[in-house]
Amino acid sequence: MVRINALTAVGIAVTVLVAIALVWWLSDIPLGVDSAVYRAGGSAVLHGEPLYAHLTALPEWAPELPFTYPPFAALLFVPLTALPAHVCWGLLAIAAAPSLYVALRPFTERAYVPLLLLAAFALQPVWQTIGLGQVNLLLMAVVVADVLLLRESRFRGIGIGLAAAVKLIPLIFIVHLLLVRRIADAARALAAFLGATTLAFVLLPKDSLRYWTSAIFNSHFAEMKGWVGNQSWQGFIARTLPEGSIATVLIGCFGVLCAVVMMWLVRSLHRAGDDPAALLVTAGCALLVSPISWTHHWVWVVPALGYLCTRRPAMGIAAVVFTGWTVAVVPGGGGAERTWNFGQAVVGNAYLIAALALIFVLCRRLSDVDSETAVSAVGRGR
Repeated sequence: MVRINALTAVGIAVTVLVAIALVWWLSDIPLGVDSAVYRAGGSAVLHGEPLYAHLTALPEWAPELPFTYPPFAALLFVPLTALPAHVCWGLLAIAAAPSLYVALRPFTERAYVPLLLLAAFALQPVWQTIGLGQVNLLLMAVVVADVLLLRESRFRGIGIGLAAAVKLIPLIFIVHLLLVRRIADAARALAAFLGATTLAFVLLPKDSLRYWTSAIFNSHFAEMKGWVGNQSWQGFIARTLPEGSIATVLIGCFGVLCAVVMMWLVRSLHRAGDDPAALLVTAGCALLVSPISWTHHWVWVVPALGYLCTRRPAMGIAAVVFTGWTVAVVPGGGGAERTWNFGQAVVGNAYLIAALALIFVLCRRLSDVDSETAVSAVGRGR
């Protein structure tokens, strides 16, 4: 039996993605819708154009999509303007394999990393992130490194702060740092976020004002909240109930419940010495309570599967849920989600259900650990 190490697996994945990038570039086949938007946002900054309006640098093949990230992200994307759109996509695609390696390391045994890394490319959040030219894998790797790998670094927390300045959702990981009593790291993260945001205000005052007063509410995506591709709790409610007070109350109550459970689980798992599981809980809570959690945002399923497979290999079967078929087999778009029967609703909300199941599994595991601790204490007292 041929065995490969993690670096070889990364090399194989990078080689394949480089080949794909070259073929797509030479064939002039459009690829990387979101990376094209990043590049167009950087171009708007470079040429003094409004960032949250029509992006003039979008390629002809790209749909008319808005720039939805904070202004600091646009500053980071300025260097992409020196490259063709296909090359920008290729660079983000190549970064996928190293990002997956970093994200898997703390969650599974070293022997499992190569297989899990290569298998991850069959998961919809991964291949969709790559196809769109998204930054999800990079941001996840930054958060994992900051929380679990850089334990002895004096720069801990800064990565989370910068990630949050690029995409606001990572702000929840500052709360995570507070819950596990890493106060100094949380302070550095908040300082990095505020510093990056202030820099954007200084360099892009008009765009920053517009983002924080109106563009942040993202009316473009709000119209698509009920689409099957949105696997958040608000997406589930939008597909299931009409807009109104009942839907609003259910969204608010679930948000509070999720926050309470998250805080209890994170604190308890941290005390039990299971920081990887605690981080998964925080990431899962972010995906559930966010108004929009597109399927490509669910890249956290990769370390979650690594965590589960190491402890119970049979749990690897859960990966089937995230290969993309659940979204493909149900009616979607144009309000078709409101016509689902019960079976279609179960399949069409599979990501959401799987996340709730994982939280339940972690609760059970924590309960088992507490029971073993109690039994040991009784034994010592005899």
